[in-house]
Amino acid sequence: MVPEDWERVESVAEYETGWYTGGYDLLRQPDGTEKKYYWAELPPAVVVVAREGDHLVMVQQYRPAIREYCLELPAGIVEDVDSPDGELAAGSDVAPEAYESAAARELAEETGRHPETTVFLSDFWVSTGVLRHRRGLVFATDLAGTDRELDSNEFIEVTRVPVEDAFDRAREDPANDATIEGVLFAEREGLLS
Repeated sequence: MVPEDWERVESVAEYETGWYTGGYDLLRQPDGTEKKYYWAELPPAVVVVAREGDHLVMVQQYRPAIREYCLELPAGIVEDVDSPDGELAAGSDVAPEAYESAAARELAEETGRHPETTVFLSDFWVSTGVLRHRRGLVFATDLAGTDRELDSNEFIEVTRVPVEDAFDRAREDPANDATIEGVLFAEREGLLS
């Protein structure tokens, strides 16, 4: 939705990668000038704060975009079982239950642990200056072992981090926003006490 004092002149998708769409909106600004605002549109994602006793279950994986190995919370795309390709459209509204279901699936796929209990923490827009992307945070506990089902591009090492060290470990370079947010939200809700 464009406010009254902004006018969308055109919206152009310049490329589609299969992972995200990139393009721009040409907007007439409140002062009458026109400017292209570039964006990348991604499907909604979920980040899982999985507690196993006095530890958080985390993953370490190589991130080619920044050319670094990162310690992260498990995460992935929220899938839509009614969609032919299995993915929700970028910018879609996502119910808390969909985030919880995606969290359970991603945690099992990436770490070999299935949660008996999931709690939706929050969802929000991410990097609103350039992305059309929503992220949900889910807390998971009462974990049971299951088979891992990694995607063909996932080379993940599972690790456990003591809860009392989680925030400091999340902040270690190369820190990422999703892991820091997940730890902070869980801590704020008293789930890491």
